[in-house]
Amino acid sequence: MSLMVQEQQTVRFVFLGAAGVGKTALITRFLQDRFDSKYTRTVEELHALEYDSDGERMRIEILDTSGSYAFPAMRALCIRTGDAFALVYAADEPNSLDEVQRLREEILEVKGEKFTGITVIENKADLSSRCRQATAQAMRTVEEDWGAGFVETSACTGDNVTGVFRDLLQHLKLPSHVSPALRRRRQTMTRESAGARKKPPMKKNNSCILS
Repeated sequence: MSLMVQEQQTVRFVFLGAAGVGKTALITRFLQDRFDSKYTRTVEELHALEYDSDGERMRIEILDTSGSYAFPAMRALCIRTGDAFALVYAADEPNSLDEVQRLREEILEVKGEKFTGITVIENKADLSSRCRQATAQAMRTVEEDWGAGFVETSACTGDNVTGVFRDLLQHLKLPSHVSPALRRRRQTMTRESAGARKKPPMKKNNSCILS
């Protein structure tokens, strides 16, 4: 007697942005609902979530990348293997938005000009000193000119963090209800353990580890 094996769909979200804008903080807030105000440089970390949605098994991989890649080929590999991208900048660092624009152009070079799986995130929205006019202008550019999603969020307060992942899921036309139940089965992986993607081993240093 043969057993029915439920097929599992795997998607990968890649978080990109300048160093210190809060990529790791956003992921940690979503996965663990905690915030560490101490900045620790991330080399690279791959997190995985598995859950059932309407009878379909889903695996979401979240790739947390470094703010500065020494080797362009390494970032190009991250882009090629990504299904949707979160481009993060900080509300108190205007130059980090320039990096987001450059990253978008790099993604389109790899994925093609018609690729739409991009969400731009203004993190640190809790800062009272941020310029609302600059935020409004960035939102118009991202949504109207780039045709991408735009989310204001704060890893510090947790405000709208789930909105980031809802937007990424919607890019892929996947169920976008994100709740704590989704987090029950999770793990942190290195590239070496992510066998399905056949990625080369990587060096880990001072990255966020899930308990």
